[in-house]
Amino acid sequence: MGFTPALHAEWIKTRTLRSQTATLGAVLLTTVAFSLLAAGTDADDADPLFSAFFGVGFGQIAAVAFGTTAVAAEFQGGALRVSLAAVPRRGRWFAAKATAIALPVLAVGLVTGLLTWAVGREVLGGAAEGFGTAEGLRATVCCGLYLTLMALLAAGLTAVLRSGVATLGILVPFLLIVSFVIGDMSGSVADLLPDRAGQVALHSTWDGALGPWTGLTVTALWTAAALAAGAWRLRRRDA
Repeated sequence: MGFTPALHAEWIKTRTLRSQTATLGAVLLTTVAFSLLAAGTDADDADPLFSAFFGVGFGQIAAVAFGTTAVAAEFQGGALRVSLAAVPRRGRWFAAKATAIALPVLAVGLVTGLLTWAVGREVLGGAAEGFGTAEGLRATVCCGLYLTLMALLAAGLTAVLRSGVATLGILVPFLLIVSFVIGDMSGSVADLLPDRAGQVALHSTWDGALGPWTGLTVTALWTAAALAAGAWRLRRRDA
């Protein structure tokens, strides 16, 4: 089976699983809800752009769950053996799986970013003058890209660990606890963590060495490493 039919098959899996659809919806709802709360309570914040996009830090958990469950489902009930029977080339299958994860997350992420920006400007009112249209558009696009990269990072790690529970057990505490604890360590190695680096694009100002696009590049490198490790693991171990 070629790449296009493999991608189509993986897309069918994604859109027919209610849990996957619900998780994508959670990306949007969680991000907008927490951003609305932050914008409403931090109207005088020095960085109104980040207040408007604050919910991305919580919406990424749903994106991570989407990428994790999409791959973890293959390790249950012999599903991976069936998939590889149809697509014997494991690298091709994993590329199709990753693409089937990335495309819907990117689409939902861009819609989420646009809606978050619109809601944030409305709630912030005059404080929204602290960032212009160009910054808002940049944050909107980067929101979609960042959520996609985090979903793919989770997918790669799940392929390595072959367990959705183990992946979520690592990533969720890391994103919700560890990153917040070291969040004030600007200028240190903490700036190179995947979530910290990627979220620079959601700020109107930043103190570290990374900028919006260099920060996303760092996140992309983490994601690429996770996907490469996942592909290697798939090739080295039996289904």
